[in-house]
Parts: sequence; structure tokens; C-alpha cells
Amino acid sequence: MLTVSVKWQKELFPKVEIDTSQPPYVFKCQLHGLTGVPPERQKIMVKGGLLKDDANWATLGVKEGQKLMMMGTADEIVKTPEKGPVFMEDLPEEEQMVAVGHTAGLFNLGNTCYMNSTVQCLHSVPELKSALVSYPSQKSSDLDHTSHMLTAATRELFNELDKSVKPVAPMQFWMVLRKKYPQFGQLHNGLYMQQDAEECWTQLLYTLSQSLGSPSFRYENPDTIKALFGIELVSRVHCQESSEESSETESVYSLKCHISQEVNHLHEGLKHGLKSELEKASPCLGRSAIYLKESRINALPRYLTVQFVRFFWKRESNQKAKILRKVDYPLQLDVYDFCSDDLCKKLEAPRQILRDEEGKKAGLKAKEKTSGSKDNDVKMTDVERPSNESGESSKPTSKEDKKSHLTGIYDLVAVLTHKGRSADSGHYVAWVKQESGKWIEFDDDNPVPQREEDITKLSGGGDWHMAYICMYKARTVPM
Repeated sequence: MLTVSVKWQKELFPKVEIDTSQPPYVFKCQLHGLTGVPPERQKIMVKGGLLKDDANWATLGVKEGQKLMMMGTADEIVKTPEKGPVFMEDLPEEEQMVAVGHTAGLFNLGNTCYMNSTVQCLHSVPELKSALVSYPSQKSSDLDHTSHMLTAATRELFNELDKSVKPVAPMQFWMVLRKKYPQFGQLHNGLYMQQDAEECWTQLLYTLSQSLGSPSFRYENPDTIKALFGIELVSRVHCQESSEESSETESVYSLKCHISQEVNHLHEGLKHGLKSELEKASPCLGRSAIYLKESRINALPRYLTVQFVRFFWKRESNQKAKILRKVDYPLQLDVYDFCSDDLCKKLEAPRQILRDEEGKKAGLKAKEKTSGSKDNDVKMTDVERPSNESGESSKPTSKEDKKSHLTGIYDLVAVLTHKGRSADSGHYVAWVKQESGKWIEFDDDNPVPQREEDITKLSGGGDWHMAYICMYKARTVPM
């Protein structure tokens, strides 16, 4: 530690201490406090020239009691505001929400991080919130009581999160979830057990699809959940032994990313997930045979959910073990290569429009429309209306308005991560992109802002948080 004096203009500051273990920038910050001159404007004369922010004190030869000269102009003195400062906690909660830039966290009620992270991810879907707002409080005759109660509890919990900046206790929602699905109420030594977040996600969406699709609930689209999250797969099932072949169609709420030694990226895992082997009876052979099932996407949702198949049942330990392998995933996902031929044709025109728009942004001239472009147009209805086509839009439109069309390109908007070695232990966290574009880590009742570049680092390879579920939002174009 050295003590020097500093002369600035007509003033002399004696006995200014220099901590030589710190870079000169720290010393400049001290002088800023004394003189009001910001570090970037300070010119301090030392042996060999001007003092640099990252210089080494040992090579500068500054001695005890030395007088240093500083030049630079101070900042203007800030005038006292006419109104006193208003503290965050004194603002109405609605204004606090705007100032903070994100919604509230959720208290952990005892190993309920799997539930909290699921709720935070789904809460980020505005179209789902709009559908729930219209859901009636009175149960319809064609719906079971617990499904109605869980849907109503979801609506109320979303509403609480939208209005509060303080953590919310999801007690009613948790109680109804356990009543509807008793497996989430399992106890061990008198304590509620950790559960699988993917199972919670799937069961909650299934319940909402039943409630919001109830015939007595006349929302704009009875297939709201299917339109938002449903993926239609068309599969070719082939037996090499007998040459039998058949096709089948199914609807799922997520694509599976299978993880093996060959999988390093989400794209590779999805490719593996769309192929599977199954054993079933062969009418031609009169016995069981192995069939190869190859699936393609035939209809896309507004929000595409991807599950990383990280857990498998380990007989030796009699529990779900975890695959820790690192699997990278992108901020922008293009699923065109996984689509059926019919869907690829429907996506061509919207994708060309998207390329033209991106070309304009990049300063390139958009391609001229061909005379046959109208024939390639794909009519895709709104989320709020029934649809048999491959895409939907999030906003209602009139007949005169252009429709929003899916392109097969999706942007990452939420990641649910798991930290630990088993699905039934460890800790779950939600990482959600806000409408402002900022990312928030929802670790139960503690929301923390995060940088976008750090979100794709949750790809695994160790004991840190790694992606278990990714949710992507469709990029659409008007046509």
C-alpha cells in the first residue's frame, strides 16, 4: 500500500492510498470519488507517460509520498430532483411488474420444483392463457370433476402470476394436481417425493386438452391444446422378414430426442427418435416378428416441445438413471427435414416468403413472385378456429386479413432443466424467454435474469443443470 498526493487543477489531495495489488483502474475510481472526473477522462502522469488502466504498479516506479498530476474535466453536478425518489416496493404491483420485466416465482412446497418449472414454462404461452381466461368456473356435465378443478386451478394460478411480483404459493393447484393424479402425492418418510417434470407436463396438457376441448365449452377452437402443442405423425411400419407394410397416424405432444454415443446434437437425436423397432404378431408368419417404424411429421403446432430422453430404468439400482451426455441444441430449430412430403410442399411458399423477408433485412433484393405461387399457398387457420391443416396463428383474423402460416422454423422460448442423477431426485428449474426478449431463470421463488448466450450451455456433460424439455415457438409469415 502506497500513499501519494494528487494535484488536480487548483486542488491538492494529500494522502491518497494506492492498493498496488489492484489495477490502476481501481485507483482512478478513487479519484473519481474525490474529483468527480470519470476514469475514462483522467490523464495521470507517471514515469514513461500516461497511467493505463491495466498497468503493472511494480514497473511504474511510483514511490511513497510522490506527487502525481491529473488532468480531466469533472461531470456536471446533478441537480436535486423536484420529486423525491420512488422506491420499487412503493409502486403498485402492476407497475412493479413492468419495472422488473418478469412475472413472479413459485414457492417450493416440498419437492415441488418439478411442478413449478412446468407451470412457469406453460405460463409463458399467451394463447394458452387466453383460452383459460374464457374457461367457465362452473363444471360442465361432460367433464369429470377433478379435470375441471385442475383446469380452473391452472387458470387461477396463471392469473396470480400475472398480477404479482412477489412469490406465489401454488397450494390450491398442487392439492388438485395430487387429487387428479395420485402419483404426485407419493410420500417417503412422511415427506412428498420428487417427481418427473415430463410426466407432470404431459398429464397437465392432457387434462387441459380434455377441459378446453369439452363440447359444452364453446371456445373459438375446441382443439386449442392440439393446435398449440399437438404434433401429427405419419408412420410407415415395415417387417423385413415378411415384407408386410402398413401406415398409421398418431398425435403426440412432443418429439423425443434419443441419446446415444452417436448423438451430439438435437437434430441427430430427433432423427433417432423418429425411428424405432417394435415386436408384434405377424399374420403372414403366424408368430411375433420385428417391425421397423419410421415416422415423419405431417402437421406442426404453434409451440413445438422436445423431450431429451435422458432417463432409463436401471435394474441394478431399481430406479431411473440419467444419461449425462452433452447434447447441443439451437436457439433456432428447423424441422423441415423431418416433415412428410405433403407437409414439405405446404411449407415451401411460406419458407420462401420468410427467406425473402430475411433477405430484405440483409439488404438483398427479394425474389419476384412466380405466376404459380398462388397455387402453392397453404391455407392455415387460426388457433382459435378448428383446423385440419398443418399450422395455426396466435391471433384471430377477419376474412380480409392475411393468415399466418407456419414455416417449419422455430425459436427457443423455454427450457426446463434437471440437475442430479435421477428423475425422481435432484432439482428442476425453468428458463423462460419474456416478451421483451430477456431470459429469466425461475428457480422456484427466485427469478434471476440470464443472458441468451448462456441458455444453450445447458446441454449436459456434467452434474450442472441440463436441458430435459425445450419449447420452441413457430416462426410464421402472413399470406
